[in-house]
Amino acid sequence: MEHDTPHTDLAPPAHEETHHPDWSVYWKVALILTLITIGEVWMYYVPAIVASRAFVPGLLVLSALKFAIVVMFYMHLKYDNKLFRVLFTGPLFIAACTLIALMFLFGHLSAKL
Repeated sequence: MEHDTPHTDLAPPAHEETHHPDWSVYWKVALILTLITIGEVWMYYVPAIVASRAFVPGLLVLSALKFAIVVMFYMHLKYDNKLFRVLFTGPLFIAACTLIALMFLFGHLSAKL
């Protein structure tokens, strides 16, 4: 039996519109990444910081922050499904915990604390 009206329930679901940033957001993110990199290089060239206990953890935190910013903005994960965000940041968290545990295990971090 033919119907004159089209079946709207069989139509593919419309994709949700995602908001992607314009150039001004990317420019600000690039500036933030540049400032973090300047901070990392500055930490390396200050002998008092290099000799302190905060040097390696500070560089690790700044590197993890840069990783998260690059993944969230340049890979558009901030605007995608939250599952993708967990799939990228979860392994980073696991790797950081493993690295810290190995440093304690082999005495490189526990001797300095």
